[in-house]
Amino acid sequence: MDKLSVMQAFRRIVERGSFARAAEDLGVSPALLSREVKLLEESLGCSLLTRTTRSMALTDAGRLYYDEASGILNAVSGVENRIREGAGAVQGHLRVNASSSFGQTVIAPFLPEFLAAYPDLQLTLSLDDRVVDMVEGGFDVSIRIRSAMPDSALVARKIGTTRQRIFAAPSYLEKAGVPQSPADIAAHRVVGFLLADHLTNWDLRNDGVHHRIEVSPAVRVGNSLVLRDLLASGYGIGTLPDFVSRDAESSGALVRVLPDWELPAPEIFAITTSRLGMDARVTAFLDYLRRALTP
Repeated sequence: MDKLSVMQAFRRIVERGSFARAAEDLGVSPALLSREVKLLEESLGCSLLTRTTRSMALTDAGRLYYDEASGILNAVSGVENRIREGAGAVQGHLRVNASSSFGQTVIAPFLPEFLAAYPDLQLTLSLDDRVVDMVEGGFDVSIRIRSAMPDSALVARKIGTTRQRIFAAPSYLEKAGVPQSPADIAAHRVVGFLLADHLTNWDLRNDGVHHRIEVSPAVRVGNSLVLRDLLASGYGIGTLPDFVSRDAESSGALVRVLPDWELPAPEIFAITTSRLGMDARVTAFLDYLRRALTP
């Protein structure tokens, strides 16, 4: 027996003064309501209603049950309304997880404007290049950059795409020479991103043509910003996502190597734990993030 449903049905019967009218309101048959009230009375061990062919009245126990059930139903309704209202407000504590490089280059620049727009919001931004356990960490949303998301209980929403290209400093290329084909990379010193899927294998693509090469990075780092700075210092050749390489390329500190070739474009996912949709805090944050990702 669903006690809340039975309470709602009983209250409607009392307020409408009729099984038939209450059944019409609830979209069920009078016989079903009669059966539910009978089961309720049996479970309580007393009569709640006295019925004749022409009238219906509450017993003392029925009046007590009606009053207490109404209080419970009103309390439940109040809680639900407060939760719905809160879900539509950008307030409370938002916990976000992202990689260090993405957090520093994409998220950090829009945070002042975002926080000014929502002064009732508290924010925790955790930057970690390794994949974290969202449930254990208590995060509302995690931003992850992957070629594809594995099946899991988490909910992944694609919010953008980045491009992965090959870079080096002009000073390095002047000394080591400019590669003319993917095969030429083997003769160069490579700096690799420790957590990348393509650490030792680059699947290069050029207008539908694939060329897979094996690389053996002389240095492997776990942070894309450190990798970018090593490349800009003239240490070697490596791959970078566009949100990390953009400023260094614009300033001339890095130039593209084999500009007609690039690796598969990783996708940017917003990961949440709920399939019931995102609350207002997450939605507001992702709106700002999408704008930041728009060229």
